[in-house]
Amino acid sequence: MAIKMALSPKQKKITVTLSETLVQRLDKRIPARQRSHFIALAIENQLAIEEQLVALAETAGAWADKDYPEMQSDTDIDAWLTNLRASWQAPDPFDE
Repeated sequence: MAIKMALSPKQKKITVTLSETLVQRLDKRIPARQRSHFIALAIENQLAIEEQLVALAETAGAWADKDYPEMQSDTDIDAWLTNLRASWQAPDPFDE
């Protein structure tokens, strides 16, 4: 699968230092003309994980069990989900 990626005006070239082992693994799997795209995707994926971890840390404690007594057991949560999902279904126009 060949992916061509030219530098667009909104892209910036940077220098990154990688271990020899990592470069060898990269060389083995990714063709030379696709490395920038591959590395950009890897960075995007890792940044998404990092951003999710920050969001989780920032919202820790936002949920208190005492505020949701109707959701204390797995059965309670299943019932809540069933009701929620039922609301997603449009009524059958032919069912009267």
